[in-house]
Amino acid sequence: MSVRAFLKQRAVNIAVGGNYSLANWYDQNGKPRNFACRTSRVSPFRMIVDVPVVGRVGDSISSYFSDFGKLDGHISDTVPGGFLLELAVTRAMRERLSNQLSWLEKKLNDPAVVDARQQARIVPACPHSSLIFADGTMHTCFVIDMSISGVAVSADVQPEIGTPLAVGGCVVRVIRHRSDGFAVKFSELQNRSELEWRIARPPGRNSTAEARVERLASERPSEQWIDANRPTEGDSETYVLDA
Repeated sequence: MSVRAFLKQRAVNIAVGGNYSLANWYDQNGKPRNFACRTSRVSPFRMIVDVPVVGRVGDSISSYFSDFGKLDGHISDTVPGGFLLELAVTRAMRERLSNQLSWLEKKLNDPAVVDARQQARIVPACPHSSLIFADGTMHTCFVIDMSISGVAVSADVQPEIGTPLAVGGCVVRVIRHRSDGFAVKFSELQNRSELEWRIARPPGRNSTAEARVERLASERPSEQWIDANRPTEGDSETYVLDA
């Protein structure tokens, strides 16, 4: 089925975070590479998923979502930054998924989500951004979530802890690796009202952000940047629902 056809069907517009692996994508240890993802529209038969690595029509997908559990299937259509996943599930699983969607749709009418972290996480409306490194190399990335002090992202690269880079227009250092990406910390706290715009803004080749990354790369990382074991607000461990 195409994305256009699916948009005409009955489904729930809901954002549920999870992770997925593509067939024939492996990490340096030969294990399937995991990437973060987020649904945008779901039915018991298929779902549109925002992702950092799209893949091709026909590719097999293995995924896990916090509210739905393990879901396998294949890509039937693609869009920029996402794909349509045809679910390969049993009748009983479809019934369970249908019940979950009905419950989640009702829950969205009263989204009382409490976040106990020091800096509340924000799930951006647009999950796609770009990474720029000190040598000018650029990669697209998927923003898992963010706060005024840091961001968790997923991409087809996983830089070493302590690496300086920019996410959109914000300069950061990598402070932790995740199974589906990595977490970064801003060089300074951000203005919450401008955060989403700055993260989504693609830096140009000669941008101020790139120059600041180059300067940061010449500095020696302090312990606050490279302590991989210390929890950080930009490294989420749970996902939130967002309409």
